[in-house]
Amino acid sequence: MRIALSALFLATQMATTVALAQTAAEREACQADYQKFCKGVLPGGGHVIKCLADHMSDLKPECQKVVKANTPG
Repeated sequence: MRIALSALFLATQMATTVALAQTAAEREACQADYQKFCKGVLPGGGHVIKCLADHMSDLKPECQKVVKANTPG
């Protein structure tokens, strides 16, 4: 059971990193903010970017740029 949960956690973390942004620089810019504000948000359908956008004023400036660049509209 522990192995299955560990594998699920690792897969979720990896998928979240991919879903959050397309480049290593973008991932690095938002990783801490994601962990702080959106840790429980599963990737897919733009949920991570939406969560970060909902906390825009709390994000580091570097992450704000990433969110703005990846938010439609």
